[in-house]
Amino acid sequence: MRTPFVAVTLLAATLFSAASFAGATLDRVTKTGVLRNAIVNDYPPFGFIDDNNQLAGFDVDVAKAVAQRMGVKLEIIAPGWETIVGGKWQGRWDTCICSMTPNTERAKVLDFPTAYYSSPAVLVVNKKDDRIKSAADLSNKKIGVGIGSSYETYLQKTLVIPGSKPIVFPFDNVQVIPSDEEVAFQNLALGPGVRLDGVVSDLATANARIKRAPVFKIVTELYAEPNWVATDKGDAEWDKKVADTIKSLRDDGTLAKISQHWLGEDITHEVP
Repeated sequence: MRTPFVAVTLLAATLFSAASFAGATLDRVTKTGVLRNAIVNDYPPFGFIDDNNQLAGFDVDVAKAVAQRMGVKLEIIAPGWETIVGGKWQGRWDTCICSMTPNTERAKVLDFPTAYYSSPAVLVVNKKDDRIKSAADLSNKKIGVGIGSSYETYLQKTLVIPGSKPIVFPFDNVQVIPSDEEVAFQNLALGPGVRLDGVVSDLATANARIKRAPVFKIVTELYAEPNWVATDKGDAEWDKKVADTIKSLRDDGTLAKISQHWLGEDITHEVP
């Protein structure tokens, strides 16, 4: 059953809000006139370096729209995924519009004021592989994932997404190989089982990589993956400003247009 966005937003107020230093981030953004957004720059089509050596992608354009709607300039920083999810940003950046899925561990150090899209996690294998057809076939296989990603905790059978239905783990003894996701797909391209048997990734990201290098295939969707804007703990006033801005961009169709441009469909209209 899919949960309406409004219900998830209300849930966020309960699960992810923190009461400390209210207004500090909002004051900084207001006074400087600058929104600093952290992003992942090796995650096409959400964030990547384009042919002109510029940051581009769905997340980049959403961040631009948020800054424009707030009436401030945008600065984009790419500090590295593990640095972002570690929290304690100390004012180095103000938001992470960076395709982050909330989980119980991340919620200890970050706030998640609002969801902005949902795209399922999928299992990708080499096109020549006919051994793996479902999640159950992951048992005793070597599977690549991005370092520190929710896909890593999924394969470790510990992933819990607050507000979502329990995730099923129909496999055992998966050999998880964390790395840069680009490296994981390069290894998978070498052939079935050469270095990897599969990669767990996002559907849109997997489709983008298949378009660039049609040596892969998606064999199954694994679980629904809501993606939220993350902020540092814990400025309730800033979180409300971010949530209200995203809602405004959804209501007037801006998010849908960005999604259609990058993905050819609207993945922003409802989040499970």
